[in-house]
Amino acid sequence: MEKQYPVYTLKNECNDCYKCIRGCHIKAIRIHGGSASVINDKCIACGHCVTICPAGAKRVRSDIEVVKALFLTGKKVYVSLAPSWAGVYNISKEKMVAVLKKLGFAGVSETALGAQEVSIQTAKMLNEGKNGLYISSACPVIDDYIRLYKPEFAKCITPIASPALTHCGLLKDMLGEDIKVVFIGPCIAKKNEADSHPDLMSAALTFDELNYWMKEEFIDVDNIEVDDSCHFVPASAYEGALYPLEGGMNETIKQVGIDKNDVTFIAVSSLESFDKSLQNINPDKIENKIFVEALGCSGGCINGPCLSSDKSRILITSDIYANTQYRNTVPKEARKVVPQEYIPAPVKTEEYPMEQVVKALKKISKHSQEDELNCSGCGYASCREFVNALIAGDAEPSQCVSYMRKIAVRKAAAMLRCMPSAVVIVDSNMEIVEANDSFEHMFLSEDMYEIFASRQDGLSGAAIDRIVQFSELFKSALDTGKDIHQEHYAIEDKVYDISIFTIEDNELVGAVISDVTKSEMDRSKIAQKAREVITKNIATVQEIASLLGEHMVETELLLNSIAEGYDPQGDNKGG
Repeated sequence: MEKQYPVYTLKNECNDCYKCIRGCHIKAIRIHGGSASVINDKCIACGHCVTICPAGAKRVRSDIEVVKALFLTGKKVYVSLAPSWAGVYNISKEKMVAVLKKLGFAGVSETALGAQEVSIQTAKMLNEGKNGLYISSACPVIDDYIRLYKPEFAKCITPIASPALTHCGLLKDMLGEDIKVVFIGPCIAKKNEADSHPDLMSAALTFDELNYWMKEEFIDVDNIEVDDSCHFVPASAYEGALYPLEGGMNETIKQVGIDKNDVTFIAVSSLESFDKSLQNINPDKIENKIFVEALGCSGGCINGPCLSSDKSRILITSDIYANTQYRNTVPKEARKVVPQEYIPAPVKTEEYPMEQVVKALKKISKHSQEDELNCSGCGYASCREFVNALIAGDAEPSQCVSYMRKIAVRKAAAMLRCMPSAVVIVDSNMEIVEANDSFEHMFLSEDMYEIFASRQDGLSGAAIDRIVQFSELFKSALDTGKDIHQEHYAIEDKVYDISIFTIEDNELVGAVISDVTKSEMDRSKIAQKAREVITKNIATVQEIASLLGEHMVETELLLNSIAEGYDPQGDNKGG
């Protein structure tokens, strides 16, 4: 089963803000169905999208269960602890080791030991190498960025594995090839290193994961027991502890010793700064030795995406310096060197035919050069760059703010235009912002209608009290923020149904107005006719009742006379 990429998106949490695209230097984000997902083949796991996502939709793969599974193998599992820990955790070395051993690790070692070996080997390469550009291999984000996006500089990366991988190799040499090593630090890209070098690094955890795990196990750091076994193995590191600071690697290389003074040391941090530093430079034409300590995070690893600390970066830097010890003499030969070749793997960028580009531009209402605003609201630097992503299937038209605004305006205008009722929007200055044709026909005289019809913006800016005789209703709605409904509102010989509603409190109100004069007159006539019919019906009923009364009297008299003339006994006698 293929491993999940270190950075992923919780789809249901993504709020379509496109902030991750704007912040991604390499645009390794795809928008589909309004959700932003990471393009694994393009991503270098810098983690910037994770830190800037306002909804927390960008997440980092958790490898805690992977590490727990390592414990079950019966192999000894050691920690390679990133040197930035000294600035993040306000605890002693002994307590830090005790915490990690409590979680199940056999021992803890400092990644800075590997950094020291990398510095020694790099110094040797600079002393023995030819003139040219040398770029540090310490940061996996920079390494992958060069391989994928600046392949022409891949040959400039020093052919040494990162300090973390070097440290893993060093521990295996010292403690046995069958041990497992887990890196813990602020870097997400280390997970990619672990995935691609499982023989050296079995897994990589972030400080965020470590903190979560500690809470999960209810570890009380303040009161944890410390014994004689709570120390770094095989020993504490020295100047390698400066690696998480910008310029720290350069400082350690200089301490090793450079035979010649023709090496220029430069420290660059952040992808943006590194990208700019490579502009207009041909590495084959450099006539001296230039070594660039390149780090993907601004300011160095102390600004890693998973540093998990609210401490001031000044205090973190100060604490790292305070906990760093320096050797009087630094060896000239490295104890461990892990060779690493950085093979270019350029991301393919397809050039699309101009007809296809023009067609895509028209889809987002870009019909001329003036329409191409290059506002970067979509997340891309230019409309053309956005269109390329659109054609590639990595973007959606809805990302274009100006296009969506035009669509919204057109829809609103169409709805206003087609509504039979009068519609008007009024601002806090009691001026008309928008009005439809029905409003103009309903309230403007023929002369006024001709004047305003010739204006491109219609009634926009006109004072509402100059147009209608019930402007006080708009004023009341603006002042109170409450909706107003008036039925059968009579003005002179007209009757209106008026509904005024708030769009923005105290700033903008809208109104829907219907002229019900004719229907009210029709209702009045119908009521009059109904009253006439009712009157006639009453008269008819009364007449019928009168006739029925007379008829009943006559019938009663007749029956009485018959009854009186009837003698039952007389009838019997005659029989």
